[in-house]
Amino acid sequence: MAVCVAAVLLIAGLSENHSATDIDLLGYALLLAGGLALAARRRAPVAVLAVTGLCAVGYQAVGFDVPAVAFLFAVYAAVRAGHRVITVVAAVMMLAALPLAALALPQDMSVGEAFARGRGALELAWLVAAGAAGEALRQAERRADEAERTREETALRRADEERLRIARELHDSLTHQISIIKVQAEVAVHLAHRRGEQVPEALLAIREAGREATRELRATLETLRDDGRTPPHGLDHLPELVERARATGLDATLTIAGQRHEVPAAVDRTAYRIVQESLTNIARHAAAATASVRIDYRPDALAIQVDDDGRATPDSVPVPGVGLIGMRERVTSLGGHLRAEPRGEGGFSVHAELPVGRTS
Repeated sequence: MAVCVAAVLLIAGLSENHSATDIDLLGYALLLAGGLALAARRRAPVAVLAVTGLCAVGYQAVGFDVPAVAFLFAVYAAVRAGHRVITVVAAVMMLAALPLAALALPQDMSVGEAFARGRGALELAWLVAAGAAGEALRQAERRADEAERTREETALRRADEERLRIARELHDSLTHQISIIKVQAEVAVHLAHRRGEQVPEALLAIREAGREATRELRATLETLRDDGRTPPHGLDHLPELVERARATGLDATLTIAGQRHEVPAAVDRTAYRIVQESLTNIARHAAAATASVRIDYRPDALAIQVDDDGRATPDSVPVPGVGLIGMRERVTSLGGHLRAEPRGEGGFSVHAELPVGRTS
């Protein structure tokens, strides 16, 4: 648009058949500069308003009777950007400066002719129309922004209500059952100790799982209720997770590779959940003796590898359960990749890569 306006102004100036003197060349330069300045109207509307106004006054003063088209566009852009007072002041100054510029011409011109020439270069009606158009569009954009903000607030409110509803459902449906399991396991362990009997490892694992399930459920409910203000489990809690897996009789190891750096909160939580779900599946279904967890910090990704030596074989087809589907959904939502399949040497492998948004 700036190029088109500059071309129109230059053509209008050339149509007046000016000579190629230095003063006329200055006029052509001012015509071009006034039009091309509009390229910056969005970034610096006030500066463009000043430049186009000065250029218009300049080429009028050197004898180019060309309408101040670029200034009208600058008025529209400045009002649209919200600079109404500055624009009104600039417009009044232009209405006064254009006749004065005509009076500065070397040819003899009366005051009436100077005002007529200035009015021809910048009609008041066009000036008002440009300002009104800019204000109308500014108000429309403001209303659109307000409507968008209202929609976002409504969506956030509905999300809060849905989180609270889910928290209530989880509390009502799971808390009671988990509490019963934990209490019964505690009682059984207590009675075994009183009788001097050896407590079975399975019973100790049930008790510890009940305690962990209670903590996890409480943390989940708090997260749902306060929109994430309570920090959930993440990579820092992996040693505890692996240690609990060892308590069940699984020879589990944890390896951290690469230079550790901060990762997004969503990646931090997802990595913990992947390892947790993988170890849970190993304990329930794999009949494995060993398991290895490897966390690899890379410049642009976090890699998680969980392997076991269970009964899975390369010929077996893994049946995707709820846990595996949930892992895949978590990883995909972050733009990562998940591979869960039997290993060639036997056992099962879960490999996930989560982007962390780092380039160095």
